[in-house]
Amino acid sequence: MAFTHLHVHTEYSLLDGSSKIKELAARAKELHMDSMAITDHGAMYGVIDFYRAAREEGVKPIIGCEVYVAPGSRFDRETVSGEDRYYHLVLLAENNKGYENLMKIVSRGFLDGFYYKPRVDYEILETYHEGIISLSACLAGEVQKYLERGQYQQAKEAALRYERIFGKGNFFLELQDHGIPAQKTVNQALLRLSKELDIELVATNDIHYTFAEDAAAHDILLCIQTGKKVTDENRMRYEGGQFYCKSEEEMRALFPYAQDALDNTHKIAERCNVEIEFGVTKLPKFEVPEGYDSWGYLNKLCAEGMERRYPENDGTLRERLEYELNVIHNMGYVDYFLIVWDFIHFARSHNIMVGPGRGSAAGSIVAYCLEITNIDPIRYNLLFERFLNPERVSMPDIDIDFCYERRQEVIDYVVEKYGKDQVVQIVTFGTLAARGVVRDVGRALDMPYAKCDAIAKAIPKDLGITLEKALKTSPDLKKAYQEDGDVKYLIDMSMRLEGLPRHTSMHAAGVVISRTEVDNYVPLSRAQDGTITTQFTMTTLEELGLLKMDFLGLRTLTVIQNAVEQVKKNQGVTLDIDKIDFNDKQVLDSIGTGKDDGVFQLESSGMKGFMKELKPRNLEDIIAGISLYRPGPMDFIPKYLKGKNQQASVTYDCPQLEPILNSTYGCIVYQEQVMQIVRDLAGYTLGRSDLVRRAMSKKKASVMEKERQNFVYGNDEEGVKGCMRNGIDEKTANHIFDEMTDFASYAFNKSHAACYAVVAYQTAYLKYYYPKEFMAALMTSVIDNGNKSAEYILTCRQMGIPILPPDINEGESGFTVSGDAIRYGLSAIKSVGRSVVDAIVAERTANGPFRTMDEFVERMSNKEVNRRTLENFIKSGALDSLPGNRRQKVMVAPEMLEQKNKEKKNTMEGQMSLFDFVPEEEKHNFQITFPNVKEYEREELLAFEKETLGIYVSGHPLEQFETLWRSCVTAVSSDFVVDEETERAKAEDNSRVTMGGIITGKVTKITRTNQMMAFITIEDLAGAVEVLVFPKDYEKNREILTEESKVFISGRVSIGEDQEGKLICERVTPFEKLPKQLWLQFEDKAAYDKAIEPVMSCLKGNEGSDQVVIWLSKERAKKILPANWNVCCDRALLEELTKILGEKNVRAVQKGLKV
Repeated sequence: MAFTHLHVHTEYSLLDGSSKIKELAARAKELHMDSMAITDHGAMYGVIDFYRAAREEGVKPIIGCEVYVAPGSRFDRETVSGEDRYYHLVLLAENNKGYENLMKIVSRGFLDGFYYKPRVDYEILETYHEGIISLSACLAGEVQKYLERGQYQQAKEAALRYERIFGKGNFFLELQDHGIPAQKTVNQALLRLSKELDIELVATNDIHYTFAEDAAAHDILLCIQTGKKVTDENRMRYEGGQFYCKSEEEMRALFPYAQDALDNTHKIAERCNVEIEFGVTKLPKFEVPEGYDSWGYLNKLCAEGMERRYPENDGTLRERLEYELNVIHNMGYVDYFLIVWDFIHFARSHNIMVGPGRGSAAGSIVAYCLEITNIDPIRYNLLFERFLNPERVSMPDIDIDFCYERRQEVIDYVVEKYGKDQVVQIVTFGTLAARGVVRDVGRALDMPYAKCDAIAKAIPKDLGITLEKALKTSPDLKKAYQEDGDVKYLIDMSMRLEGLPRHTSMHAAGVVISRTEVDNYVPLSRAQDGTITTQFTMTTLEELGLLKMDFLGLRTLTVIQNAVEQVKKNQGVTLDIDKIDFNDKQVLDSIGTGKDDGVFQLESSGMKGFMKELKPRNLEDIIAGISLYRPGPMDFIPKYLKGKNQQASVTYDCPQLEPILNSTYGCIVYQEQVMQIVRDLAGYTLGRSDLVRRAMSKKKASVMEKERQNFVYGNDEEGVKGCMRNGIDEKTANHIFDEMTDFASYAFNKSHAACYAVVAYQTAYLKYYYPKEFMAALMTSVIDNGNKSAEYILTCRQMGIPILPPDINEGESGFTVSGDAIRYGLSAIKSVGRSVVDAIVAERTANGPFRTMDEFVERMSNKEVNRRTLENFIKSGALDSLPGNRRQKVMVAPEMLEQKNKEKKNTMEGQMSLFDFVPEEEKHNFQITFPNVKEYEREELLAFEKETLGIYVSGHPLEQFETLWRSCVTAVSSDFVVDEETERAKAEDNSRVTMGGIITGKVTKITRTNQMMAFITIEDLAGAVEVLVFPKDYEKNREILTEESKVFISGRVSIGEDQEGKLICERVTPFEKLPKQLWLQFEDKAAYDKAIEPVMSCLKGNEGSDQVVIWLSKERAKKILPANWNVCCDRALLEELTKILGEKNVRAVQKGLKV
């Protein structure tokens, strides 16, 4: 009789199981097992992957889960503690009904019973027991726990309860032996219990890793899960190294006394037959108005849209519309289009900005007529077949961008329309990727940080990099791996854990809309914030035929909408951003200057440089620019630029290519061009040409070779004419095919690029014609991001737009336009929430502006304005428009608040004060008056702004040093930010740079060797960077590295996994200690001879590190005195020399720093 593993934890027992699903299925086949179960802890994340992998290996998949059972109700919290908080129980789906019930049970665990773990209870098990076989699990199972404690009677009752729930023959007592002493005792008791109660036994191995040699890697994984080190004594362990996928022979040797229990595993496996349905769509039905069916209603909407979009159409476009509609109808996607139309219609009618489109949907005239997309597919030559064609098996994908702030309203509408049980967000998994896993494993092995960091950084940042690939491509990594035993062990262990899921999170935008309750098709879980999500990822949901939608929040749309509203409010201009001139030469020229800060997709330093070279002449150029500026296609930029600037030099391999490639100057830039070449040169259908494009992009060699034959020579059986029959010779046809193949894996979806180019152009248009409104909206969108705000404030200053501090009489929540300047947003002030701002604006609107601080306190003291908010209003400058300076206001604020609160209290209690008896005209004599004190110094005012707003607004402490600063630095803070498109920072990792600024933060830390190191935040005119100061350098510079110090720091750039790099300090130079040169000017040699003696005696008494330079004007001769004449160029020395030579002949000149 055969044996089947029925207790198996895969990689989806997160950070607890390290068995990779494909490896496990292959191992089962290798061990000649015809079946295997998956029973991950509390969840079903991996069941579809396991089902497919097992089927591919010819192994029957048994779908299961090891659930956590609460001792009481699943709703109870902490009625018992410690080990009895929950029990383990293995559940296996016997049939499809059992699979449905298993999904319900597991979902309930997350939705109702989550407390440390997703717990179910006996009520849930009773409700959904049908079609489920249960095993009593490991030592953590309820029956086993009682037996281990010697509570035989309670174990007996528990076993009978489970048998009652699942039915006779559906509950089994589970034997395990991993060399743990307690298992020997429990197993003997289980044998006795089995005989007494006539409940059959099964024998399992609690698999947590695939091979015996994986025990060490698995132990490291447990350390990653618990945040421990391998050397820690008191930590979670799976001791004995027996938790691997054992052969039948090994299992039979373990249980010589219970061979029937092993046979029972295979009997159970034979009973379990679950068939999961793929590729059958389960779209919800769209409710159409009375008198229509879905098909009729879609046609009506499209006909109305056609009238609006193409009023002068001569009928040719109607043919394309009908063709698309027929494809949609025949493929069963009519309701899909209506569902999308409906929620976009909701968004537009509620003034929620919707993007022009995203992805290949922009190629559909149906989508354009329904206003799902807002870019004309005819004008930009976009292909419907790239989006949907009869030869495509996967569901179409319409992703929608919404205003970032109001995206949730659209999701809420969909939830309300289809029901909260039918609309659920989608799970994603963070994985142990190449660099991350090395860092995690290094921490668990207690490897020195610097060594581990160096190894992680030796791994290239390429997309899809693995440790195996990195060892081949990185010479430094390969050398360390071959020569250092510790590094070899680190990499080997990391390779075993690489790619494992690390944690779950929620997809930023993905939502599934189901025909009936979602948990009829998919198990559900809960995200960390309590949101309900699916347990299957987006691609799995699509394979199961469920409707997946991406509701994306695009911050730029919020910026555009905000800017348009401000333009209307400030200038009385109603702007329809979708109907602007998209070929405005001035806007295109402004993009070509490279000053594209804030322009969507074009503001990275690399893209700005490219736009400067490209000098776009129309929207097509911007579409191409967005498509080309990515790793891979970047290599084609020089060819594209040459073709654009020297159009006479563009050549085509055959005349048929010219109409396809002329808009991109002979370069293949888009996926759609690949499809058109295959269609026009070789006679493929567009649907078939899309399949060829996909094969090329995925580099499927066997498919490619077959298609090459078809492309060049044709294939009558498949209806492909071939290039040669179209007058293109064999050599040319093969060359074209090679070029397409080279570029296909890089080629970009033109529909997607066109949509984003539209948004890019819209932002550039607003920035050019309405710069103040645009920049105000842009800064509002990053109001919580200090670095970005500082960067855009610098941009505003470069554009000549002043930034004013917040103002309670003029400001609003976000940034607003005030005359020729931009007014800072009130909600950016620390401790001032949106509700406080709304209350101030409402009071101001209802009862007029505030005239004095006293009046402001009186009108607002019941409306969330307390001592802290009042102080922050004063310090930020928000009360500057009221009488009194900031120092005066800070001094009287506590007393004024106290007085107003007393008055309010007396009024509420019905008491009268002396103040109530004073005539109105004399009341001012009793009011608190400001003391006669001067305003704070400028540096203090700036420090207050930094404290309350997070950045400097009215100026910057470095402004007076800007010339000096620029002459000494080789990098600024923005150079450390990783570009989203290129995934690189301007400052290269490991390069040496000098940056300068003011220290705005400092955190010290004691190292393991009991030395002090520091993390410094240094801020310059462009933002802030974290600087790591290791013990040796910290000890040397401790007195200099204090907050508010202005310093230059030279060191090594460290670009890690974060979006922002760091600087590792090697040298610190305070601004005032910068090397100087002292220039002494003499009219001629005679004047020098006359005055040199008193000058030299003056220099002699002053030693330092500053050079002295003698200059004779008439002879134009210069002499630098030797180093032993270096002086300390301070004020006293300058005054003394001025007395001898005169003011115009003495000059101290600052020198730069060498890196």
